[in-house]
Amino acid sequence: MSRNWRRRTRLVHAGTERTPWGETSEVLALTSGFVYDRAETAEARFAARAEGYTYSRLGNPTVRMFERRMAALEGSEEAAATASGMAALTAVLFATLRAGDRVVASRLLFGSTRELLTELLPRFGVRTDFVDGGDVEAWARALERPARLVLFETPGNPTLELVDIRAVAHLARRTGALVVVDNVLATPVLQHPLRLGADVVVYSATKHIDGQGRCLGGVICCSEAFRRDVLTPWLRHTGPSLSPFNAWVLLKGLETLELRVRQATETAGALARFLADHPRVTAVLYPGLPCHPGHALARRQMEAPGPILAFRTGGGKARAFAVLDRLRLFRISNNLGDARSLATHPATTTHRRLPPEERVRLGITDDLIRLSVGLEDPEDLREDLEEALR
Repeated sequence: MSRNWRRRTRLVHAGTERTPWGETSEVLALTSGFVYDRAETAEARFAARAEGYTYSRLGNPTVRMFERRMAALEGSEEAAATASGMAALTAVLFATLRAGDRVVASRLLFGSTRELLTELLPRFGVRTDFVDGGDVEAWARALERPARLVLFETPGNPTLELVDIRAVAHLARRTGALVVVDNVLATPVLQHPLRLGADVVVYSATKHIDGQGRCLGGVICCSEAFRRDVLTPWLRHTGPSLSPFNAWVLLKGLETLELRVRQATETAGALARFLADHPRVTAVLYPGLPCHPGHALARRQMEAPGPILAFRTGGGKARAFAVLDRLRLFRISNNLGDARSLATHPATTTHRRLPPEERVRLGITDDLIRLSVGLEDPEDLREDLEEALR
Protein backbone atom coordinates (compact mmCIF):
# COMPACT_ATOMS: atom_id res chain seq x y z
CA MET A 1 0.00 0.00 0.00
CA SER A 2 1.22 3.48 -0.82
CA ARG A 3 1.93 5.41 2.36
CA ASN A 4 0.79 8.55 0.56
CA TRP A 5 -2.75 7.38 -0.07
CA ARG A 6 -5.37 9.61 1.50
CA ARG A 7 -8.21 8.29 3.61
CA ARG A 8 -10.86 7.84 0.93
CA THR A 9 -8.38 5.93 -1.22
CA ARG A 10 -7.37 3.71 1.72
CA LEU A 11 -11.06 2.95 2.35
CA VAL A 12 -11.28 1.43 -1.13
CA HIS A 13 -7.88 -0.16 -1.65
CA ALA A 14 -5.95 -0.71 1.59
CA GLY A 15 -5.14 -4.29 2.52
CA THR A 16 -6.42 -5.84 -0.71
CA GLU A 17 -4.76 -9.06 -1.90
CA ARG A 18 -5.43 -10.56 -5.32
CA THR A 19 -5.54 -14.24 -6.16
CA PRO A 20 -3.94 -15.47 -9.40
CA TRP A 21 -7.35 -14.94 -11.07
CA GLY A 22 -7.03 -11.15 -10.69
CA GLU A 23 -10.54 -10.47 -9.39
CA THR A 24 -11.67 -6.84 -9.05
CA SER A 25 -13.60 -7.25 -5.80
CA GLU A 26 -11.94 -8.75 -2.75
CA VAL A 27 -12.02 -12.52 -2.80
CA LEU A 28 -14.54 -14.18 -0.47
CA ALA A 29 -12.64 -17.07 1.10
CA LEU A 30 -15.72 -18.85 2.41
CA THR A 31 -13.93 -21.82 3.94
CA SER A 32 -13.39 -23.25 7.38
CA GLY A 33 -10.07 -24.95 6.67
CA PHE A 34 -7.15 -25.06 4.24
CA VAL A 35 -5.14 -27.79 2.51
CA TYR A 36 -1.38 -28.18 2.16
CA ASP A 37 0.77 -29.50 -0.64
CA ARG A 38 2.89 -31.53 1.80
CA ALA A 39 2.84 -32.61 5.43
CA GLU A 40 5.95 -30.50 6.04
CA THR A 41 4.01 -27.42 4.90
CA ALA A 42 1.29 -28.05 7.47
CA GLU A 43 3.91 -28.55 10.15
CA ALA A 44 5.67 -25.31 9.24
CA ARG A 45 2.46 -23.27 9.28
CA PHE A 46 1.33 -24.64 12.64
CA ALA A 47 4.79 -23.94 14.04
CA ALA A 48 4.66 -20.37 12.61
CA ARG A 49 7.76 -21.05 10.53
CA ALA A 50 5.88 -20.40 7.29
CA GLU A 51 3.21 -17.91 6.28
CA GLY A 52 -0.24 -19.14 5.40
CA TYR A 53 -3.58 -20.10 6.87
CA THR A 54 -4.55 -23.20 8.80
CA TYR A 55 -8.12 -22.70 10.06
CA SER A 56 -10.52 -19.78 9.69
CA ARG A 57 -10.99 -19.47 13.45
CA LEU A 58 -7.31 -18.50 13.55
CA GLY A 59 -7.09 -16.52 10.33
CA ASN A 60 -8.73 -16.15 6.94
CA PRO A 61 -7.72 -14.20 3.80
CA THR A 62 -10.94 -12.15 3.62
CA VAL A 63 -10.92 -11.39 7.34
CA ARG A 64 -7.25 -10.43 7.12
CA MET A 65 -8.00 -7.94 4.34
CA PHE A 66 -10.63 -6.32 6.55
CA GLU A 67 -8.17 -6.14 9.45
CA ARG A 68 -5.47 -4.57 7.31
CA ARG A 69 -7.86 -2.01 5.86
CA MET A 70 -9.09 -1.06 9.33
CA ALA A 71 -5.52 -0.67 10.58
CA ALA A 72 -4.70 1.55 7.60
CA LEU A 73 -7.83 3.62 8.24
CA GLU A 74 -7.29 3.97 11.98
CA GLY A 75 -3.52 4.52 11.72
CA SER A 76 -2.76 1.55 13.97
CA GLU A 77 -0.02 -1.03 13.55
CA GLU A 78 -2.51 -3.87 13.73
CA ALA A 79 -6.19 -4.76 13.92
CA ALA A 80 -8.08 -7.85 15.04
CA ALA A 81 -11.57 -8.64 13.78
CA THR A 82 -14.25 -10.30 15.90
CA ALA A 83 -17.80 -11.57 15.53
CA SER A 84 -19.38 -8.43 17.06
CA GLY A 85 -18.53 -5.18 18.78
CA MET A 86 -19.16 -6.72 22.19
CA ALA A 87 -16.86 -9.62 21.29
CA ALA A 88 -14.17 -7.05 20.50
CA LEU A 89 -14.55 -5.25 23.81
CA THR A 90 -14.81 -8.50 25.78
CA ALA A 91 -11.59 -9.74 24.19
CA VAL A 92 -9.73 -6.57 25.15
CA LEU A 93 -10.95 -6.68 28.75
CA PHE A 94 -10.56 -10.39 29.47
CA ALA A 95 -7.26 -10.74 27.62
CA THR A 96 -5.76 -7.79 29.52
CA LEU A 97 -7.14 -8.00 33.05
CA ARG A 98 -6.25 -10.31 35.92
CA ALA A 99 -7.65 -10.89 39.40
CA GLY A 100 -6.88 -7.89 41.60
CA ASP A 101 -6.76 -5.41 38.70
CA ARG A 102 -8.67 -2.17 38.74
CA VAL A 103 -10.52 -0.48 35.87
CA VAL A 104 -11.51 3.19 35.74
CA ALA A 105 -14.41 3.81 33.37
CA SER A 106 -16.83 6.55 32.42
CA ARG A 107 -20.32 6.14 33.84
CA LEU A 108 -21.99 6.62 30.48
CA LEU A 109 -21.45 3.37 28.59
CA PHE A 110 -23.48 1.10 26.36
CA GLY A 111 -25.69 -1.16 28.47
CA SER A 112 -23.86 -4.42 27.72
CA THR A 113 -20.52 -2.77 28.41
CA ARG A 114 -21.77 -1.77 31.85
CA GLU A 115 -22.87 -5.37 32.44
CA LEU A 116 -19.35 -6.59 31.63
CA LEU A 117 -17.86 -4.22 34.17
CA THR A 118 -20.42 -4.57 36.95
CA GLU A 119 -21.51 -8.22 36.66
CA LEU A 120 -18.96 -10.36 34.81
CA LEU A 121 -15.53 -8.93 35.65
CA PRO A 122 -16.17 -8.90 39.43
CA ARG A 123 -16.59 -12.70 39.26
CA PHE A 124 -12.91 -12.85 38.35
CA GLY A 125 -11.71 -10.37 40.96
CA VAL A 126 -11.61 -7.25 38.78
CA ARG A 127 -12.98 -4.03 40.23
CA THR A 128 -14.30 -1.03 38.28
CA ASP A 129 -14.56 2.54 39.57
CA PHE A 130 -16.85 4.81 37.55
CA VAL A 131 -16.39 8.53 37.00
CA ASP A 132 -18.32 11.24 35.20
CA GLY A 133 -16.68 11.11 31.79
CA GLY A 134 -16.79 14.82 31.08
CA ASP A 135 -15.10 15.75 34.41
CA VAL A 136 -11.32 15.73 33.93
CA GLU A 137 -10.79 16.39 37.64
CA ALA A 138 -12.82 13.28 38.46
CA TRP A 139 -10.53 11.27 36.19
CA ALA A 140 -7.50 12.78 37.91
CA ARG A 141 -8.77 11.79 41.36
CA ALA A 142 -9.63 8.28 40.21
CA LEU A 143 -6.21 7.82 38.63
CA GLU A 144 -4.26 8.88 41.70
CA ARG A 145 -4.29 5.16 42.55
CA PRO A 146 -2.98 2.42 40.23
CA ALA A 147 -5.29 1.16 37.50
CA ARG A 148 -4.69 -1.48 34.87
CA LEU A 149 -7.13 -0.16 32.28
CA VAL A 150 -9.13 2.97 31.45
CA LEU A 151 -12.28 2.64 29.37
CA PHE A 152 -14.69 5.16 27.90
CA GLU A 153 -16.78 5.91 24.85
CA THR A 154 -16.90 9.37 23.34
CA PRO A 155 -19.36 10.60 22.29
CA GLY A 156 -21.24 8.51 24.80
CA ASN A 157 -24.37 6.58 23.97
CA PRO A 158 -27.08 7.93 24.13
CA THR A 159 -26.62 11.45 25.57
CA LEU A 160 -23.54 12.34 23.46
CA GLU A 161 -21.40 13.18 26.49
CA LEU A 162 -17.79 13.82 25.45
CA VAL A 163 -14.58 12.72 27.15
CA ASP A 164 -11.34 14.65 26.64
CA ILE A 165 -9.25 11.85 25.13
CA ARG A 166 -5.92 13.67 25.28
CA ALA A 167 -6.36 14.75 28.91
CA VAL A 168 -7.50 11.34 30.16
CA ALA A 169 -4.79 9.52 28.20
CA HIS A 170 -2.17 11.78 29.81
CA LEU A 171 -3.50 11.02 33.29
CA ALA A 172 -3.69 7.29 32.56
CA ARG A 173 -0.15 7.15 31.24
CA ARG A 174 1.21 8.41 34.57
CA THR A 175 -0.27 5.38 36.31
CA GLY A 176 0.54 2.92 33.55
CA ALA A 177 -3.06 2.18 32.58
CA LEU A 178 -4.03 0.96 29.13
CA VAL A 179 -6.42 3.47 27.50
CA VAL A 180 -9.28 1.82 25.58
CA VAL A 181 -11.72 3.99 23.61
CA ASP A 182 -15.02 2.84 22.14
CA ASN A 183 -15.16 5.11 19.09
CA VAL A 184 -18.31 3.73 17.51
CA LEU A 185 -20.49 6.88 17.58
CA ALA A 186 -17.72 9.09 16.20
CA THR A 187 -16.64 6.52 13.57
CA PRO A 188 -13.03 6.24 12.36
CA VAL A 189 -13.79 9.05 9.93
CA LEU A 190 -14.57 11.79 12.46
CA GLN A 191 -12.34 11.03 15.46
CA HIS A 192 -8.86 9.54 15.84
CA PRO A 193 -8.23 8.41 19.44
CA LEU A 194 -4.77 6.92 18.77
CA ARG A 195 -3.49 10.33 17.68
CA LEU A 196 -4.77 11.76 20.97
CA GLY A 197 -3.00 9.23 23.17
CA ALA A 198 -5.28 6.18 23.32
CA ASP A 199 -3.72 2.71 23.18
CA VAL A 200 -6.62 0.64 21.84
CA VAL A 201 -9.71 1.58 19.82
CA VAL A 202 -12.71 -0.73 19.50
CA TYR A 203 -15.63 -0.64 17.09
CA SER A 204 -18.89 -2.39 16.57
CA ALA A 205 -18.45 -2.75 12.82
CA THR A 206 -22.14 -3.62 12.78
CA LYS A 207 -22.84 0.10 12.91
CA HIS A 208 -21.46 2.66 10.43
CA ILE A 209 -18.73 0.40 9.02
CA ASP A 210 -21.33 -1.95 7.59
CA GLY A 211 -23.76 0.93 7.33
CA GLN A 212 -26.73 -0.94 5.94
CA GLY A 213 -27.89 -3.16 8.79
CA ARG A 214 -26.74 -6.36 7.11
CA CYS A 215 -24.38 -8.17 9.46
CA LEU A 216 -22.54 -8.22 12.78
CA GLY A 217 -18.85 -7.56 13.26
CA GLY A 218 -16.30 -5.97 15.54
CA VAL A 219 -12.71 -4.82 15.32
CA ILE A 220 -9.87 -3.88 17.68
CA CYS A 221 -7.22 -1.42 16.46
CA CYS A 222 -4.00 -1.60 18.43
CA SER A 223 -0.23 -2.03 18.38
CA GLU A 224 1.45 -5.06 16.84
CA ALA A 225 2.72 -6.13 20.28
CA PHE A 226 -0.75 -5.93 21.85
CA ARG A 227 -2.24 -7.98 19.01
CA ARG A 228 0.52 -10.59 19.17
CA ASP A 229 1.10 -10.93 22.90
CA VAL A 230 -2.29 -10.12 24.45
CA LEU A 231 -5.12 -10.58 21.95
CA THR A 232 -3.98 -13.50 19.81
CA PRO A 233 -3.87 -16.11 22.61
CA TRP A 234 -7.36 -15.08 23.77
CA LEU A 235 -8.85 -15.01 20.27
CA ARG A 236 -7.17 -18.29 19.29
CA HIS A 237 -8.55 -20.29 22.18
CA THR A 238 -11.97 -18.66 22.73
CA GLY A 239 -12.98 -18.30 19.09
CA PRO A 240 -15.02 -15.07 18.73
CA SER A 241 -14.17 -15.16 15.02
CA LEU A 242 -15.58 -12.91 12.34
CA SER A 243 -17.03 -14.96 9.50
CA PRO A 244 -15.38 -14.50 6.09
CA PHE A 245 -18.73 -13.54 4.56
CA ASN A 246 -19.28 -10.79 7.14
CA ALA A 247 -15.72 -9.58 6.62
CA TRP A 248 -16.42 -9.29 2.91
CA VAL A 249 -19.63 -7.33 3.57
CA LEU A 250 -17.73 -5.00 5.92
CA LEU A 251 -15.03 -4.43 3.30
CA LYS A 252 -17.78 -3.31 0.93
CA GLY A 253 -19.12 -1.01 3.65
CA LEU A 254 -15.74 0.62 4.17
CA GLU A 255 -15.65 1.71 0.53
CA THR A 256 -18.45 4.21 1.10
CA LEU A 257 -17.93 4.90 4.83
CA GLU A 258 -16.70 8.47 4.54
CA LEU A 259 -19.32 9.48 1.99
CA ARG A 260 -22.12 8.08 4.15
CA VAL A 261 -20.87 9.50 7.44
CA ARG A 262 -20.28 12.97 6.03
CA GLN A 263 -23.72 13.13 4.44
CA ALA A 264 -25.50 11.80 7.52
CA THR A 265 -23.59 14.24 9.74
CA GLU A 266 -24.64 17.19 7.60
CA THR A 267 -28.26 16.10 7.86
CA ALA A 268 -27.97 15.47 11.61
CA GLY A 269 -26.74 19.02 12.13
CA ALA A 270 -29.71 20.44 10.23
CA LEU A 271 -32.16 18.30 12.21
CA ALA A 272 -30.52 19.26 15.50
CA ARG A 273 -30.97 22.94 14.71
CA PHE A 274 -34.58 22.32 13.70
CA LEU A 275 -35.35 20.45 16.91
CA ALA A 276 -33.56 23.05 19.05
CA ASP A 277 -36.03 25.67 17.81
CA HIS A 278 -39.10 23.45 18.08
CA PRO A 279 -41.59 24.53 20.79
CA ARG A 280 -42.46 20.91 21.65
CA VAL A 281 -38.86 19.81 22.26
CA THR A 282 -37.42 20.55 25.70
CA ALA A 283 -33.74 19.81 24.95
CA VAL A 284 -31.47 18.68 22.11
CA LEU A 285 -28.24 16.77 22.79
CA TYR A 286 -25.80 17.18 19.91
CA PRO A 287 -22.12 18.22 20.09
CA GLY A 288 -22.53 20.41 17.04
CA LEU A 289 -24.81 22.82 18.90
CA PRO A 290 -23.15 25.63 20.91
CA CYS A 291 -25.46 24.81 23.85
CA HIS A 292 -23.96 21.32 24.22
CA PRO A 293 -21.50 21.20 27.17
CA GLY A 294 -18.96 19.36 25.02
CA HIS A 295 -19.22 21.69 22.01
CA ALA A 296 -15.76 23.24 22.41
CA LEU A 297 -14.17 19.84 23.03
CA ALA A 298 -15.90 18.40 19.97
CA ARG A 299 -14.39 21.16 17.85
CA ARG A 300 -10.93 20.25 19.18
CA GLN A 301 -10.95 16.47 18.93
CA MET A 302 -13.53 15.62 16.25
CA GLU A 303 -13.57 16.47 12.56
CA ALA A 304 -17.37 16.86 12.76
CA PRO A 305 -20.06 16.22 15.40
CA GLY A 306 -21.36 13.00 13.87
CA PRO A 307 -24.67 11.53 12.69
CA ILE A 308 -26.20 10.68 16.10
CA LEU A 309 -28.30 13.06 18.22
CA ALA A 310 -30.88 12.85 20.98
CA PHE A 311 -33.73 15.05 22.14
CA ARG A 312 -36.21 15.28 24.98
CA THR A 313 -39.92 15.55 24.32
CA GLY A 314 -41.13 16.39 27.81
CA GLY A 315 -44.07 14.46 29.20
CA GLY A 316 -42.16 11.34 30.22
CA LYS A 317 -42.32 7.95 28.54
CA ALA A 318 -45.89 8.40 27.34
CA ARG A 319 -45.03 11.49 25.32
CA ALA A 320 -41.81 9.93 23.95
CA PHE A 321 -43.68 6.78 22.90
CA ALA A 322 -46.39 8.87 21.25
CA VAL A 323 -43.76 10.68 19.17
CA LEU A 324 -41.99 7.42 18.24
CA ASP A 325 -45.25 5.77 17.21
CA ARG A 326 -46.12 8.68 14.89
CA LEU A 327 -42.83 8.55 13.00
CA ARG A 328 -43.12 7.09 9.53
CA LEU A 329 -39.72 7.61 7.89
CA PHE A 330 -37.60 7.17 11.01
CA ARG A 331 -38.04 3.53 11.97
CA ILE A 332 -38.04 2.35 15.59
CA SER A 333 -34.87 0.32 16.09
CA ASN A 334 -32.15 0.07 18.72
CA ASN A 335 -29.48 -0.20 16.01
CA LEU A 336 -27.55 2.81 14.69
CA GLY A 337 -25.26 3.72 11.84
CA ASP A 338 -27.65 2.50 9.14
CA ALA A 339 -28.34 4.10 5.77
CA ARG A 340 -31.92 4.27 7.06
CA SER A 341 -32.78 6.75 9.79
CA LEU A 342 -33.60 5.06 13.09
CA ALA A 343 -35.09 6.16 16.40
CA THR A 344 -35.08 4.47 19.79
CA HIS A 345 -36.08 5.01 23.41
CA PRO A 346 -32.86 4.24 25.35
CA ALA A 347 -34.49 4.00 28.79
CA THR A 348 -36.52 0.97 27.69
CA THR A 349 -34.09 -0.58 25.20
CA THR A 350 -30.31 -0.16 25.15
CA HIS A 351 -30.02 1.09 28.75
CA ARG A 352 -33.07 -0.50 30.35
CA ARG A 353 -31.01 -2.68 32.75
CA LEU A 354 -29.52 0.35 34.48
CA PRO A 355 -31.14 1.16 37.84
CA PRO A 356 -33.62 4.04 37.39
CA GLU A 357 -31.62 6.35 39.64
CA GLU A 358 -28.48 5.70 37.56
CA ARG A 359 -30.34 6.44 34.34
CA VAL A 360 -31.49 9.76 35.78
CA ARG A 361 -27.94 10.56 36.88
CA LEU A 362 -26.70 9.89 33.36
CA GLY A 363 -29.42 11.99 31.75
CA ILE A 364 -31.19 8.97 30.21
CA THR A 365 -34.63 10.30 31.06
CA ASP A 366 -37.94 8.68 30.17
CA ASP A 367 -38.61 11.36 27.56
CA LEU A 368 -35.27 10.93 25.74
CA ILE A 369 -35.26 9.76 22.11
CA ARG A 370 -32.05 8.93 20.26
CA LEU A 371 -31.86 9.41 16.50
CA SER A 372 -29.43 7.74 14.13
CA VAL A 373 -29.59 9.83 10.99
CA GLY A 374 -29.37 8.05 7.64
CA LEU A 375 -29.15 9.02 4.01
CA GLU A 376 -32.70 10.10 3.21
CA ASP A 377 -33.51 13.60 2.00
CA PRO A 378 -33.08 16.00 4.95
CA GLU A 379 -36.40 17.71 4.25
CA ASP A 380 -38.30 14.43 4.34
CA LEU A 381 -36.74 13.63 7.71
CA ARG A 382 -37.54 17.09 9.04
CA GLU A 383 -41.16 16.76 7.92
CA ASP A 384 -41.38 13.33 9.55
CA LEU A 385 -40.22 14.76 12.88
CA GLU A 386 -42.51 17.76 12.55
CA GLU A 387 -45.53 15.55 11.97
CA ALA A 388 -44.63 13.27 14.89
CA LEU A 389 -44.17 16.22 17.26
CA ARG A 390 -47.31 18.06 16.17
